[in-house]
Formats: sequence, C-alpha cells, structure tokens
Amino acid sequence: MDFFFHLLINGLSIGLLYGLSAMGFVMIFKSSSVLNFAHGELMAIGAFLFLVLVSWAHVPIPVAFLITLVGSFVIGFAVERVFLRPLIGEHLIFVIMLTVGLASMFKGLLLFIFGGNLYIYPDFLPSSLGITINTLVIPPVYVASSMTGIIFLVLFGLFFKFSSQGIFMRSVADNQTASLSLGVHVRRVFALSWAIAALVAAMSGIVLGIINGTNVHEITSIGLKVFPVVILGGLDSIGGAIIGGIIIGLLETFTAGYISPALRDVIPYIILVFILLIKPYGLFGLVEIERV
Repeated sequence: MDFFFHLLINGLSIGLLYGLSAMGFVMIFKSSSVLNFAHGELMAIGAFLFLVLVSWAHVPIPVAFLITLVGSFVIGFAVERVFLRPLIGEHLIFVIMLTVGLASMFKGLLLFIFGGNLYIYPDFLPSSLGITINTLVIPPVYVASSMTGIIFLVLFGLFFKFSSQGIFMRSVADNQTASLSLGVHVRRVFALSWAIAALVAAMSGIVLGIINGTNVHEITSIGLKVFPVVILGGLDSIGGAIIGGIIIGLLETFTAGYISPALRDVIPYIILVFILLIKPYGLFGLVEIERV
C-alpha cells in the first residue's frame, strides 16, 4: 500500500508539471492556431538558465528562480516578435515549420554549450519540507513540485479570469475577428501568449531538473509529451490540459512501478493513438461543425 501511495504522489507531482507546461502550449494554439514544436526546447532553456545561475554564478535560489522566469518570459516575447510576427498572414504550415526549425536551432545551441551530459542541481531543498506518514515518506522534491504546480495553476487561473490581459487573451482565443472589432490588440495578445508559454515551460523544466537532473536530450524529449497531454485533454481546453497532464503523469508512474520502466515513455503515445481513434477532439475539446 505504501508503494501505491508513493507512486500516486509521484504521478500527481509529475502530472501537475505536465499539465502546467501543456497549458502554455494550449494558450499559443488557442490564440494563433500554431502548434509549437519548440516547447521542449523552451523547457530546456529555462532549466539550463537556472543551472547556470545556481551552480556556476552562485546566485541565491529565490533570485535565480525569479531571474529565470523573467528571462524566459522575455525570450518567449522575443521569439514571437522576431520570428513569428513576420509570418502573420502566411499559410499556417509555414509558421509550424518555423517552430520545428526553432526547436532544432535551440537544441543545437544548447548541445554546443552544455553537451549531452547530465547536470545535477545543488541539493537546496530543506529536509523539513518532506512529509512522513507512518511508513510513507514523501521526499521534499515531490512536495515542492506539487506546491509549485498548484500555486502557478491558481495564479494563472486568477490571471485569466480577472485581469484585463487575461480577458483579452480569452476573447482572442474564442474569436479573433470579433476581438479586433472590439479594439483588442491581437498581436500583443500573440506576444503575451508566447511569453507566458515560455515562462511556464521554463518553470516546468526547472522542477523536472530538480527531480531528475537536466540533460538536453532528455528534457527536450519530455517536452514532446505535451502533445499526448493536450490531445487527451483537448487542444483548445486549458482545463483539459491540466487534467490530461495529471492522467498522463499517473499512467506513466503506475506503468513504470507495476509493469515495466521500459514502458514509461511509451504509454503517453499509446494513449495518444487511442484518443485520436476514439475521440479526436480530446476529453474536453470542442467539436467543430462545418455547414456547407
């Protein structure tokens, strides 16, 4: 029973991070209909930026975390402004292929600087953060990742519901033409979507790096798991992305614990295939009906 609860906590922690990262992916898709294939590389950029600040520059942890989030936000904004905005009005396939090119460019740059080695963050989480219930021990890293995921999910939920920019982003996601007619600055919303997506990707990359260490190949491949998550939850559903992330995280963890660790990385894509066959719009996606 203790093993079951250990897997449950592990799966929920990882799933919250998957869901949070997928939320950034969905934001970009909802606002601009772009599939961002560079999402994993944005996670890696955040993870390695935090590594440089903490391990090499010896910046205090809270300051390094804040600088990483702000830096990732700026990077996301710059990517949209420099690379994506000139392609507004072009065929969507051109924009999607650009994100594929950006993914290769970012990954190559990270490999050039850091190589393919595994880097471990300093152990800075206090042992008192861990939770012990009878014989069940929850390590500090899983407590911290769960708390971080929940806090950011609440913050973004409040942002989308009550802030003016959040309301603008929701309106653009629902109907770009109507938003333009109401005076919403759609291009600014696109830039903000990319900036926030880069921020949440970086945060997910940092926490995943704390759990497993950070490696260019591994963390970018983890970024690809955002696709099964968003397909499961629904490409246009932020809430669905969160639930899909939790489901994928739990399935991964229980598969590795009870069946085989070799199937851990396979199960999300098995789910992806079944969802596409049975319910292509995902659990919470909206079905598009076209009238001729």
